Amino acid sequence: MSNRRNFFKTAGAVALGATAVSRVGAASLPEAVYQTSPAMQPLLMPETGRPYNPVATLNGWSLPWRMNNGVKEFHLVAEAVVREVAPGFFVNMWGYNGQSPGPTIEVVEGDRVRIFVTNRLPEATTVHWHGQRLPNGMDGVGGLNQPHIPPGKTFVYEFDARRPGTFMYHPHSDEMVQMAMGMMGLWITHPKGRHPQIADVARDYAFLLSAYAVEPGAMTPRVAEMTDFNIWTFNSRAFPAITPLVAGLGERVRIRVGNLTMTNHPIHIHGHEFEVTGTDGGPVPRSARWPEVTTDVAVGQMRQIELIADEPGDWAFHCHKSHHTMGAMGHDVPTMIGVDHRGLV
Repeated sequence: MSNRRNFFKTAGAVALGATAVSRVGAASLPEAVYQTSPAMQPLLMPETGRPYNPVATLNGWSLPWRMNNGVKEFHLVAEAVVREVAPGFFVNMWGYNGQSPGPTIEVVEGDRVRIFVTNRLPEATTVHWHGQRLPNGMDGVGGLNQPHIPPGKTFVYEFDARRPGTFMYHPHSDEMVQMAMGMMGLWITHPKGRHPQIADVARDYAFLLSAYAVEPGAMTPRVAEMTDFNIWTFNSRAFPAITPLVAGLGERVRIRVGNLTMTNHPIHIHGHEFEVTGTDGGPVPRSARWPEVTTDVAVGQMRQIELIADEPGDWAFHCHKSHHTMGAMGHDVPTMIGVDHRGLV
């Protein structure tokens, strides 16, 4: 397997020229790292900072960082991207660092984190750290607790990762347009040590549910859509282009599912039972868990499920809304059941 770093390209000079900081400040920016391949990339093992067991982002990757005087620094670049949703099906999106969703950010509970956000979009943006406990001025709501980030400028967020869990990030600036175009990503805060409610797992997967309204023959989503979406994806990939979640027989598997679409999704697995072990509010106490085969993930929610992979085979894992399991749908096509089709073709 190729090393993920082989796919990276850097844009140091371009990124620095686009920032809203002084020359001295620009020189201190972390390098902006990019990834455009839709394939799931190898785990990003921590080489600096505190150790943790990394997650595998479905058809995605984790963002490298640098340590600067004990602070973990990341560089997100908001920009237009092209995502291959399925083989031969490309969609114009907005995302971060070459992809939509953007790269997963992985930190450890207690880390001091600094995120440089450079805006290369044609309009202002912000980043909201969905579910995080942080200072009010770092919450990312444009016009309320921070100025919008103008095109060509950089804003710096800094706060402590205060509790372990699975969180999301997305704009709170022209939200309907920017999220409809794919601006979202995952944030994982790993526990700093053994946690009574967090088990060790052999496999740890994460992905975001996202939906788009793309007309036949078009490449750009219809951003004013609120209900009639026709492309339903796991991390902006549609079956059969989604990377399978692989596990060894008897292994404990964790799957983290975040929902930033405009509707709920009853996520269902075949052949196994699972327990919901976490939400974006934190770990679920063991006494509050029960076996399930389907869990509903509402808008803006995250559900973390865990199971023992004790039945060999290829098992389906999907949203149980039947129209969400389909590809692009012709919503204006009438029901043709019972109609005499002879002579129509």
